[in-house]
Amino acid sequence: MDIYSFFCAGINYKKTDASVRGCFAVNPTQYASLLNKAAQAGLKELFVLSTCNRTEIYGFAHTACELATLLCSETSGSLETFKELAYIKQGPAAIEHLYNVAAGLDSQILGDYEIVGQLKGAVKFAKEAGFIGTLLERMINGALQASKAIKSCTQLSSGTVSVSFAAIQFLKAHVPNIQYKKILLLGTGKIGASTCKNIVDYIGNCDITLLNRTEGKAECLAKTLGVHVASYDNLIGEIAQADVIIVATNACEPIICKEHVIDAGNKVLIDLSIPNNIDPAVRELPYIQLVNVDQLSKLSDQTLQKRLAEVPRAKAIIAHHMQEFKQWYYNRKYVPVLLAVKEKLIAMQDCSLYASVYADAQKAMQPVNNVAIQKVINSMAVKMRCTHQPGCNYIEAINDYIGTARN
Repeated sequence: MDIYSFFCAGINYKKTDASVRGCFAVNPTQYASLLNKAAQAGLKELFVLSTCNRTEIYGFAHTACELATLLCSETSGSLETFKELAYIKQGPAAIEHLYNVAAGLDSQILGDYEIVGQLKGAVKFAKEAGFIGTLLERMINGALQASKAIKSCTQLSSGTVSVSFAAIQFLKAHVPNIQYKKILLLGTGKIGASTCKNIVDYIGNCDITLLNRTEGKAECLAKTLGVHVASYDNLIGEIAQADVIIVATNACEPIICKEHVIDAGNKVLIDLSIPNNIDPAVRELPYIQLVNVDQLSKLSDQTLQKRLAEVPRAKAIIAHHMQEFKQWYYNRKYVPVLLAVKEKLIAMQDCSLYASVYADAQKAMQPVNNVAIQKVINSMAVKMRCTHQPGCNYIEAINDYIGTARN
């Protein structure tokens, strides 16, 4: 595959708010259906990244429109709206965008490292369905390696670097005596688990109750962090008792609606989900404060200037890893020729004409023929990378091997 047939088509927080991004969010069921349609359309390598910040489809295709059409066939948002709001990147620009996303450089909160887990999950889903080939896997691995190097060698991910952590900072700043409040957390996936851990680490062992449709997951996390767990069947009762409600679920529609909190007293609600899993209509109630991911991302961050200063270093690391990927990619085109030459050289050993001409040399060097052939192939590979003349090197390799026999 040619890297210029690699595209990224997506929308993110830069041009859309949470309500619009929710129309293009892709859940696991939609993802599976999308991959089935991709196979029917003859598309072989792609994956979809859907988070609270963005929905993007990456893959190899004839045009970006193929990928955009495929994506929108599984979303409630229309293709027309997507085209109006989307960015399209191709070839090296699309690869660089993937590297920037993996590093947190393109996140709503600069340096957000939660994107790494989300990217790995998206790729794993596609790989299990057979949509991650050698080229795309090498590209993704390069992006993840660059992201790891940036986290290790820079301060890009210091401070408020995730939406889940920003939620904790919001509670500490806006809810008096938060350590004494009753907190209800819905959803124990990656974001929910991270949020719960942050509450324990940065607020303390306050009164935290976990709810999840799959109760076993909630019980496992509750045991690990030393918090409470309740039955999802008692959702309404738990909502009524809570002072703070954090929702980090992945439902297609709101699971907390206005009627659930009418006359329920003062409450702070935080929606970490895309699409919205708390109905925005709850804002109409004067005793309810609702905050979503877009609002959390705008919180004052004292470490932002420090992290902005790390961007050039992060970019340099990305450039280095992209160069490694490009070198690997360009070297791949020589592999078929090198294999063909190696096969020919091996076949020459059994050629009666060659054996009769170089019979004595052939007999003497029989034990080291394979070593000699590999040495010739390695030399040929170096020359091909330097001169870009595979045909001339083909002939030269044969002459080198014959010369080895003569000597």
